[in-house]
Amino acid sequence: MFFGIEINWPILFLGVSAGMVLLLRDWRLTVPALLVNYVALALFLAEQQFLIPDLPLFGFEISTTVLVKIITGAAVTAILALTALTFSREYGLEELNEFGLSELRRAARAAQRQANQPFRLGDYVVPFWSMVLALLASLALPRIYPIAETPTIDFAWYWLGLTGLLTIATAADVLKIGLGLLLCTSSLDLLYTAVVSDSEASGVGIVPLALLSLVTILLALVIAYLSGLLYGRLKTLELNELFKQG
Repeated sequence: MFFGIEINWPILFLGVSAGMVLLLRDWRLTVPALLVNYVALALFLAEQQFLIPDLPLFGFEISTTVLVKIITGAAVTAILALTALTFSREYGLEELNEFGLSELRRAARAAQRQANQPFRLGDYVVPFWSMVLALLASLALPRIYPIAETPTIDFAWYWLGLTGLLTIATAADVLKIGLGLLLCTSSLDLLYTAVVSDSEASGVGIVPLALLSLVTILLALVIAYLSGLLYGRLKTLELNELFKQG
């Protein structure tokens, strides 16, 4: 209860963190936001009692599957954070040949130009209005085309899916595309869990949920691999450099 208003805190953190992934550009903010998103999603699943609590932990009863989802989120964000750290550090010049040195100098000049650019509000116009569009659609679609038992659940999975798709559409680097794909995966995870937990459905299956967690981790590894390929060629993760080379 906040100023007399009942607030669903997991939904609030889930919504804000997904919006941060869509709106912001710095991986130091978007990757932690993704971790918050995974934790909020797990808490929301526990709150909705989709999964039967079967594990006593710190005086609380939680589902083992919820704990696995939190661990999966931590693993995924760790992979992405290590990827971003690896490809943002400086390499010794003695390790590079003549071609590598020229590529590094070109990347350094591009990075210097980018660093000297002041904060431009225009860079955030498209992501901001994309976020507004996703919010309006997520509020309207549960009334137009409801799928889950409650509008709150429908809002959550619509919001995750739409912010994920729009993150991919507005991404400027490979890592941001990966974040969008992972949001879409979380949306599918929530939708599956909500639909099969319906009173007329068969119930949540452990194997499909385990496969979803495995696919999520594999997706993060693929993102890391593709980031390595792009950085090895262009010494940057920015997609505009790829188009310039093309």
